[in-house]
Amino acid sequence: MALIGFGEAGSTFARAGGWSGRARGWDLLPERRALMAECGINAAGDPASALVDADIALCLVTADAALPAARDYAALVPEGTLWCDMNSVAPQTKRSAAEAIESAGGRYVDVAVMAPVDPAALDVPLLLAGPCAGDAEAALNALGFGKTRIVGDEVGRASAIKMIRSVMVKGLEALTSECAAAAEAAGVFDEVMASLDASEKATGWADKVAYNRERMDTHGLRRAAEMEEVCKTLAGLGVEPVMSEGAVALQRRAGENARTRKDQAA
Repeated sequence: MALIGFGEAGSTFARAGGWSGRARGWDLLPERRALMAECGINAAGDPASALVDADIALCLVTADAALPAARDYAALVPEGTLWCDMNSVAPQTKRSAAEAIESAGGRYVDVAVMAPVDPAALDVPLLLAGPCAGDAEAALNALGFGKTRIVGDEVGRASAIKMIRSVMVKGLEALTSECAAAAEAAGVFDEVMASLDASEKATGWADKVAYNRERMDTHGLRRAAEMEEVCKTLAGLGVEPVMSEGAVALQRRAGENARTRKDQAA
């Protein structure tokens, strides 16, 4: 097997999977290739070496790199290899990636990762779609993934579920951050949180604010890229992505500010 991209998802899956001796990996960043050895993955010197003889490839790059990776590496994918595109991108993006992979002889599978990979790891829910989804499900189960579900034979269906869900998940984070910022600026944070708590008791709003802000700080840049794909999804459906475009801006700003603070502290 091959791992294309070795960020949070790739490294989390590798540590949990016990794939030592079974997998080769490739990432554009040298520091991520260096991390592979710690996770039992053989680091390839180039993408061709990672993909040679692979029967399945898990593509786990960033949203903006998903289509370029498919186009750039399609000719390197052995004929018949399952290319599991696990990136959070629009259905249109996945269909374009599928065209690139399949035209070169690979078998493309649309995979949507439906929850944070940490701490779920191999128990993270995966939705699969495409003509080869059945073969991919069997292969992923053999690798240790325990919560797979086929949602259709059309590439883009799994992605549509993920992208449309993200309107709510990432949008609520952005709305939460905006509301809290205004409440703090007005000096009425506690009062606003108490008012929100009065109408929803399951989890206090101050705790929700803290959680959502942490998620935006930690994953804002990646989530902004995903939300750009969400906007593309909605536009393709004839829905103007007004709130989702705002979520892009706030997620990106949070991620950039967190990176700046980290650099200044170093």
